[in-house]
Amino acid sequence: MPLTNIYLVGPMGAGKSTLGKMLAKELGLPFYDSDHEVEARTGANIPWIFDVEGEKGFRQRERQVIRELCEERGIILATGGGVVTQKENRRHLGTNGLVVYLKASVDAQLERTIKDKQRPLLQRPDRRAVLENLLEEREPLYEGLADLTLDTERYSLKSLIHEIIKTVEQS
Repeated sequence: MPLTNIYLVGPMGAGKSTLGKMLAKELGLPFYDSDHEVEARTGANIPWIFDVEGEKGFRQRERQVIRELCEERGIILATGGGVVTQKENRRHLGTNGLVVYLKASVDAQLERTIKDKQRPLLQRPDRRAVLENLLEEREPLYEGLADLTLDTERYSLKSLIHEIIKTVEQS
């Protein structure tokens, strides 16, 4: 297996962290979650960062984490849903590993995030409208960056892992 980085991108609720942990275990590689890295380095959770610094402050912290993690070799990285909105992040992810876009419909995202209180962008009355708007804005960016696109509603986690490993082995 080549020592390449695998970056998981996609909307919130696509299963990037869940899949990333399983994939890392399967491949024996370290796993990182960019949101968790921002929290660990900041000593504060993401809702707090959004409250105090706004989305702009969070995105600045996220860029630093992405830049540093993309310098590693042989890692699995689950990114936050908005990572693709920053050109610098897209550049780092697009040149330093295999980018896998995990697609998920708005219905699937709603179902998977229904009880989640840690996502600042979803703490609004009309979660569906928020998710629809975010997907409309970000999907072209996910698709443009992706080396591999997988629909999380069509495949089991095991099948998704198999497809990613097959792609890595062929590259």
